Amino acid sequence: MQNQQFNKYPLNVAVIGAGHIGLVTAASFAQLGNQVVCVDNNSKKIDDLKKNKVTFYEPGLKDIVLRNKRAKSLTFSNSIKEATERSLVIFICVGTPSLPDGSTNLSAVQRVALEIAKSIKEYKIIVEKSTVPAETGEKIKKIVEMNTPRKIDFDIVSNPEFLREGQALYDTFHPDRIILGLESKKAEKIMRRLYSSINAPIIVTNTNTAEIIKHASNCFLTTKISYINAIANLCEKVNADIAKVSEALGLDKRIGRNFLNAGAGFGGYCFPKDLNSFIHFAGEKGYDFELLKAVRKINQEQKMVIVKKIQESFWSLKGKRIGVLGLSFKPDTDDIRNSIAVDIIKILIQAGADIKSYDPQAMPNAQKELKDITFSKSAYDAARNSDCLVILTEWREFRSLDLKKIKSLLRQPIIIDGRNIFNPEQMKQAGFIYKSIGRQG
Repeated sequence: MQNQQFNKYPLNVAVIGAGHIGLVTAASFAQLGNQVVCVDNNSKKIDDLKKNKVTFYEPGLKDIVLRNKRAKSLTFSNSIKEATERSLVIFICVGTPSLPDGSTNLSAVQRVALEIAKSIKEYKIIVEKSTVPAETGEKIKKIVEMNTPRKIDFDIVSNPEFLREGQALYDTFHPDRIILGLESKKAEKIMRRLYSSINAPIIVTNTNTAEIIKHASNCFLTTKISYINAIANLCEKVNADIAKVSEALGLDKRIGRNFLNAGAGFGGYCFPKDLNSFIHFAGEKGYDFELLKAVRKINQEQKMVIVKKIQESFWSLKGKRIGVLGLSFKPDTDDIRNSIAVDIIKILIQAGADIKSYDPQAMPNAQKELKDITFSKSAYDAARNSDCLVILTEWREFRSLDLKKIKSLLRQPIIIDGRNIFNPEQMKQAGFIYKSIGRQG
């Protein structure tokens, strides 16, 4: 991580929540020269951070945390009261998981807002960075107004994050845009000062608009993924090549290349949750978001596209040993939340298959979720004596496998590529029975 340009006007900042978003946010603002305290109600997590242990994998994060901890620009605490009293800008970065009906569980946001309100003694800016439905900022404002010990001036800001796991630090220091939903010039001036070292367009609007922007952005990306997967499935029926279709679509400036890679579908903590939340929120407001319901349906069905390709390779899956490469929902993270790979493995286990799996980072987390599989030491170990090999996460190291060695280890030279990382013609020439998504060969 290269040194960033320090903020010429450092601020005292609190970040409530030490998860994926909160810890990256805290470390990044400290790196920019501010005094930051990161708070979490999980005592073990805070104790670990005080002992220089970062409990999840994000490239470069541990280095930047330790550097700023040594510089005393980043500290850790369990006390929201202490953090509120010492900070001007307070970020709420707690989890907002889905409830069974698809709505967003805002209980953690509400608890934090209440604790902040009880601790305010002078002007503060309270920033919601957690992904929340529109009108949440208004609710936070009411909580604070009703629970401050006496009438004290404060501002609520919506400042949604657009961080990709695996590239979160890069996205923090090089964002496409910074969204500030706020109501006062005072808050705008301070937030602009906080972001003065970041070279990116700043869009200033009200809180409801900022909250909509976050959900609209993520749901648009899920729409692109499901769309290209639907086209890929059609390509297979007419012997067309989704790789060329995606290339041609991406060259159209109105469409763009990103998120047009056909595969096993999207997972992770954010996309499925935000999709469900936006559909539910729209329904509450009287709008039936049929487009996003179709996006969700396509993504759910895409898992079975992979399973069917595996099933077609054998008379029965019962007793078959299947090597699986990839457990995290995407490369460069150890996060298995809503992982397509984990979902597919569970389906294969139910069908009677014996699973050997390997992932460069996610196996410790997966061991808590998957009890009836073998965790391998390497991709080659996963392939050894397996009836086929299935690729479900596009880790860089999988692209450079010694395919001759892989072929010698497999019982049968069958590879099901759920992420389209290999060239079909080259795989055929190498003697593999190779099945990918929507491609010729």
